[in-house]
Amino acid sequence: MGKHIGVLMGGLSPERDVSIESGIAIAEALRSRGHRVTDIYVDRDVDQLLRQTPIDVAFIALHGTYGEDGCIQGLLECMGIPYTGSNVLGSALAMDKLKAKELFRLHNVPTPPYYVIERDELPQLAEIHGSFGFPAFVKPRRSGSSVGAGKATDLASLHARVEEASRFDPSILVERFVTGREVAVGVLDGRALGAIEIVPEASFYDYRSKYKPGQSAYHFPARLTPTRYKGVLNIAERAARCLGTTGITRVDVLVTEGENEYVLEVNTLPGMTPTSLLPKIAAGAGYDFADLCELILDRASLGFGVQSARSERPAPIVGAGAEAAHS
Repeated sequence: MGKHIGVLMGGLSPERDVSIESGIAIAEALRSRGHRVTDIYVDRDVDQLLRQTPIDVAFIALHGTYGEDGCIQGLLECMGIPYTGSNVLGSALAMDKLKAKELFRLHNVPTPPYYVIERDELPQLAEIHGSFGFPAFVKPRRSGSSVGAGKATDLASLHARVEEASRFDPSILVERFVTGREVAVGVLDGRALGAIEIVPEASFYDYRSKYKPGQSAYHFPARLTPTRYKGVLNIAERAARCLGTTGITRVDVLVTEGENEYVLEVNTLPGMTPTSLLPKIAAGAGYDFADLCELILDRASLGFGVQSARSERPAPIVGAGAEAAHS
């Protein structure tokens, strides 16, 4: 309390509108708790804005490139401004889907098979894809909110999807499409808060499903047996740990009808809009939206590790509610 908090929102990525929606909600929640807050709309002159508006702490509500990939984190460290979320390295690794997958494999965290194709390799796509098979899932290597992502069922649709993804990143990830339940896990300080199951109306949890109300149904806790629920929480914690992320993250997992779970990605700056998953998970664990914002703010640091100051509220029990839901 007493510190001047700047909520950084907007940014330069295709997720600018979502970021602004998140930022406004965060700023209102912090003001409701008595904090002094300034909305900072990020553009290419963000360094000048921060010099003109001295703040004590930066609450990062940015999404996508230049906000979630370590860039703004590095700038804030250079300026000596503590910030929320993971440090430069953790942010960069989680944002880069290829590097994240390489670390998942190194640490035995299961993830769907994949390959990467560069924009200038598009003429050789059929040869590169080879016997990889269909359906496949295509996404820009460094992007979020399912921007530029989609499912390909044959070579023609694969070409179209890769070309679309290349509009957002010159490097494109092609992943084996895995049929399963979409589950998101909130992880705070390396410990899972709980897991929510998403049931989108579309064939996958796309941009429309994420941000337009009524396009998806949600189940908290995820409709899994107690043993499997705990296993999903464990795999999410391992995924967040192997990337070196800190503070609060959201880990996206696919749960198949068999005995397999696959980590898709780790989000170091999860969405904080009214339809976002992390606030829903936090609510299920006993934290309202303002509580969640306070928890994130308490963990602001200069990227060298989480500061010693902590909320006095005890951490929730891992997977709270799962046993009762399935007993």
